[in-house]
Amino acid sequence: MSATDHYTIISADTHAGASHAIYRDYLEAEFLEDFDAWRAKYKNPFKDLTDQRRLRNWDNEMRNSQQDADGVVGEVIFPNTIPPFFPGFVLMAPMPDESNYRHRHAGIRAHNRWLADFCAEFPHRRAGIGQVFLNDLDDTIEDVHWIKEHGLRGGILIPALPPDATWLPQYNDPVYDRLWAVCQDLDVPVNMHSGSGNPSYGRTPSAALMYAAECLTFSNRQILYFILGGVFERFPRLRFIMTEQRCAWIPSLLEGLDRMLKGVRDRGALGELRFDKDAVLPKSATEYFQQNMKVGVSQPNIADAEVIDKLGSDFFMWGSDYPHDEGTHPFTREHLRQVFEGRPESVMRKILGGNAAEVYGFNLDALAAEAERFGPTVAELAEPLRELPENPNEALLQAGERAL
Repeated sequence: MSATDHYTIISADTHAGASHAIYRDYLEAEFLEDFDAWRAKYKNPFKDLTDQRRLRNWDNEMRNSQQDADGVVGEVIFPNTIPPFFPGFVLMAPMPDESNYRHRHAGIRAHNRWLADFCAEFPHRRAGIGQVFLNDLDDTIEDVHWIKEHGLRGGILIPALPPDATWLPQYNDPVYDRLWAVCQDLDVPVNMHSGSGNPSYGRTPSAALMYAAECLTFSNRQILYFILGGVFERFPRLRFIMTEQRCAWIPSLLEGLDRMLKGVRDRGALGELRFDKDAVLPKSATEYFQQNMKVGVSQPNIADAEVIDKLGSDFFMWGSDYPHDEGTHPFTREHLRQVFEGRPESVMRKILGGNAAEVYGFNLDALAAEAERFGPTVAELAEPLRELPENPNEALLQAGERAL
């Protein structure tokens, strides 16, 4: 490889969704009357879904041109916008219960149908992730098969389960084993994105602040259910990806779990706590992480990048979080130069595209022409960025206006 070669960049975290008018065409006929009544009352509180920026979610020309300009030629697509019958933003909506499951489930099935068509327009560039709920595992497994059969090679998105959703078992419960078995057998990646998992904070002035302060906590803690609950022991080929949850916290967590599990294996006890043989796991937490997991690290900071030196480069998949305001667009090149200074080309190729290609089934040869045209060169990303523009917010605003 030479300094003039280009990187093939695949963002492991982007978002897309349809408008309500588009989603209507993907709803089953029995829900149309209810949808029209729901839509007539709905008022969208999100500015980026009411102004011109909303088009980035479904307009191919706008979306592809912005991704090309940013040097990104492949994308793993999580949901965005507001699916039918949802009370708010798709990733932050509370879990459905018996009273609203049927309509909410119809809403995510409409989104999945739309997403399959959206990805099929540029199949070499887009790996869509289908949504599932867990209220009825027969429905869930039916949806997994549909997602696999309709080319959504990003796999499935499962929610982080909040502690107050008492009608749903937590992920350490073997009741979900038949779901994991299907995902393992079909080689369907299981994804969990930040945003879900928080309990209700009530209608208080501090509710939004509480959510923001604890959002990553409730997302991050789900790893405990999969490791300590023995999911990865029972399903060693299950692929589990945690996205937009940072990763600087992972090494210390794994180190602590390794010590705890070793104590249980060696002594069957932790202090005064005694454990029966069913709680004894034969491997360390680090081994389960390496066996089953990847991390989609969206807009990583330097502390996140340093984790590569501790855990290796095979688990790390870079993400832009496009089109969200906190993402790296339209300064992805500058971001990569600032965060990954000094990384060898072999590592950069893995974390910027190779790992995501392996997990989500991208064909790097099919992306080569776009990467050569739009991707940054090895020499460009090797140039450190240690100073920001004098007025970065103004520059960002101007770039955003140009993109629109």
